[in-house]
Amino acid sequence: MGSSHEYVFVGCYTGDKGGDGDGITLLRRDPATGDLTRLGLAARTPSPSFLAQHPTLPVLYAVNELDQGTVSAFSVAPDCSLIPLAVRPTGGSDPCHLAVTADGRHLVVANYSSGSVSVHPLDSEGSPGERSDLLTLAGSGPDPERQSGPHAHQVVPDGNGADVLISDLGSDRVWRCRLDPISGRLGVPEAAVEVKPGTGPRHMVRSADGALLLVGELTGTLNWYRPAGGPTLELRGEAGASTSAGPVHPSEITMGRDGRFVYVANRGPDTVSAFSWDGDTVTMIAEVPVDGVWPRHMVLLGDHLYVTNQRSHNVTVFRIDPETGIPAVQGEPTGEPTPTCLLRWISPMIRP
Repeated sequence: MGSSHEYVFVGCYTGDKGGDGDGITLLRRDPATGDLTRLGLAARTPSPSFLAQHPTLPVLYAVNELDQGTVSAFSVAPDCSLIPLAVRPTGGSDPCHLAVTADGRHLVVANYSSGSVSVHPLDSEGSPGERSDLLTLAGSGPDPERQSGPHAHQVVPDGNGADVLISDLGSDRVWRCRLDPISGRLGVPEAAVEVKPGTGPRHMVRSADGALLLVGELTGTLNWYRPAGGPTLELRGEAGASTSAGPVHPSEITMGRDGRFVYVANRGPDTVSAFSWDGDTVTMIAEVPVDGVWPRHMVLLGDHLYVTNQRSHNVTVFRIDPETGIPAVQGEPTGEPTPTCLLRWISPMIRP
């Protein structure tokens, strides 16, 4: 791949989940302008709604968000073509998020509908094996339609240790588990965060100095927490994710490289909200329409923010003002069927 371009993989919903996509597609990104060019289908696979990359190997992972959930692994060639490696059942329903541990030894998967987390050992080629563990969470919340039981929504392995954080929309908790790097089994989950009942924690991001920022899908809020000396994190503040008077369902949260700005995608009003972050509190500085419908996921690459609009079948490009942090729409959205996730492909370093 030439140094003048970067590549971005796109996950989607396929027909089995009511989507129009065919699998994982590939975009080329111009780092100078931020512009995207659609290159076409990279791999045909059912509802690859979330994607992740191995930290040191040229391997891409996708959940297959099905009633009988699976994960698919692909070797990524230098031209970004995808070569199937393995497909493994997750043991749960509707896997919606996955991540690789920092040591590259395990793949962790959140099964949304069944409220469970599966662990898959990775071999020296990055190929996942059969499950080494399946942890089923417990608990419920006050919303009878969305919180009758646990719903694992995101798994975030610690970059420097064995802990895994699990956001559970159903039980209004963020769980912390220790993943044994040898056995590949998760320890007993402890509540790292207990949110206000009915919040529905969805996605979270950690600041460089240890704060946890979390969006509530059911309350339309942005909450932030800090360690309080024990196993639990303490609520330090809460803000509305949008100024809209209608229903707001935040989907994704991301933080700028220097940690000064936080961005939240809001389904319902179909906006991105920008906040300044000083380490103690957030202040909304802008709320910008996404030029699409149902913003599902977003990634911040350089001075550009890319948002997948699931229901309008496109990806919006924003340019971020590096001084003010405010996003502005750049050009026309790129057409993409039922997009749900973006993954910037970073070519692993060639190791001796």
